[in-house]
Amino acid sequence: MSLIVTISDKLHLGCGKNILPDWLNVDCVDSPGVDLVFDLDTCSTNPFPLPDNSIEVILASHLIEHIVNPLPMMQELHRIAKPDAKAIFYLPYGSSDDAFEDPTHVRPYFLNSFGYFSQPYYWRADYGYRGDWKIETIVLSISAAKHSGRLTQDIMNDIMTLRNVVTEMYIELTAVKPAREPKRELQTAPTILYEFV
Repeated sequence: MSLIVTISDKLHLGCGKNILPDWLNVDCVDSPGVDLVFDLDTCSTNPFPLPDNSIEVILASHLIEHIVNPLPMMQELHRIAKPDAKAIFYLPYGSSDDAFEDPTHVRPYFLNSFGYFSQPYYWRADYGYRGDWKIETIVLSISAAKHSGRLTQDIMNDIMTLRNVVTEMYIELTAVKPAREPKRELQTAPTILYEFV
């Protein structure tokens, strides 16, 4: 495997035109400011060209919903992440129009979707995935005009039964190394917060 020299321990995935200084900016399209051109959908056959345990922070804004094969990508990100490294994802919530209107979006994500990037969620089945990311925090962006002042349980009931309540979801994960065993009792509940916009 050919590895590139890491210029930063901060990885910005799917950077597009939003180039962050002092970050390793990665995109599948070669354009100004992109440090590394890499197709994240090839991770099952093409390892990410960074060394093990080399990355401290991973940022991916509106990227993962475009990935056809997220498990190989998340496994590779786990490999290159330092122990306790953070991975931060911004994405449309699965029951929002934004999750479906863009034809380049290949799958919706919901409150429990990111649990499947941890080992404890595979207590019933084994698909060969070996990464382990613990969900720390989920922040759901919702309308202040419609929901400010309402009870948390009423807001959650709307999220679970109605469309377009959540406009965007923020997820913060931590790389667990060594990986936990695939045991249901090791599952943990994240902190769920609301951001009123």
